Amino acid sequence: METSIPEVIRTVPLQYYVFFATALFAIGVTGVLIRRNAIIIFMCIELMLNAVNVLLTAFSAYRADANAQVFVFFIMAVAAAEVAVGLGIIVMIYRNFQNTDVNLLSRLKW
Repeated sequence: METSIPEVIRTVPLQYYVFFATALFAIGVTGVLIRRNAIIIFMCIELMLNAVNVLLTAFSAYRADANAQVFVFFIMAVAAAEVAVGLGIIVMIYRNFQNTDVNLLSRLKW
């Protein structure tokens, strides 16, 4: 007998998804606050967005409602656009300063 995806997701308790997403989000926040490299900061922001996506998908599966999963799709599209623009900016900063340290970006002020 084949089971559907929401039934498979419901075999794991909801608290595990919450703990996993909390750990991912905490790692992302720690990376943003501690690290100074712009690329690592972008990766940590993506990690935080993925933690939110995990929670939305888990809650959506537990409630048997696909609205949150549609919202996850839009979050992923916005995150992809953010990465494209952000990496373009980081590449231009690296070409000018040969460094991606965010502390050195105060030179961009007028």
